[in-house]
Amino acid sequence: MSYATKYGNALSCETSCIRSSERGTLVKTFLLRHGRRPSERMTAVTIVAEGGRVSRVAKARQLMGYSGAVAGENSGGERTRRGGITKTGNAHLRRALVEVAWCQRHAPNLTRSLRKRREGLGAAVQEIAAKARHRLTARSRRLLARGKTKQQVVTAIARELLGFVWAIGVEGERHGCAGLTAA
Repeated sequence: MSYATKYGNALSCETSCIRSSERGTLVKTFLLRHGRRPSERMTAVTIVAEGGRVSRVAKARQLMGYSGAVAGENSGGERTRRGGITKTGNAHLRRALVEVAWCQRHAPNLTRSLRKRREGLGAAVQEIAAKARHRLTARSRRLLARGKTKQQVVTAIARELLGFVWAIGVEGERHGCAGLTAA
């Protein structure tokens, strides 16, 4: 089975299901602004579909907890021990975020295609996206310099990326998707 056949059918099925929901405009904007490859579109659809309306949570940390990308804790008395991620949340959302986080390890170049996709976005969303690109790359480098494994770094970046997804989603929902499209 070819790559396009495998992911093309799933993409059209998920897109039609989501467009019929209340998040249709947001998903459409997300898909139009996201990459051209089927895997990038699938990731965008997965994040929007599994994350749902981000305004239902008050803080980005609550959305991170929903994804299960937060550290587990075993504390008692004065002792605090934090372990790996809990994995008790939404596995589909977590997988999609980790997939995107692998790309955030590299320098945040503003390529021609990225500039073209940014054209219709509002100023606030562009500012959040630029901050995310620079912050996530810098954090990735810092964690690698501290001797963390690539998998740990990518998981940490995925968790922080979800915070930026929350910020962009709240901005778009606050303005009725006007924050995602030019005013």
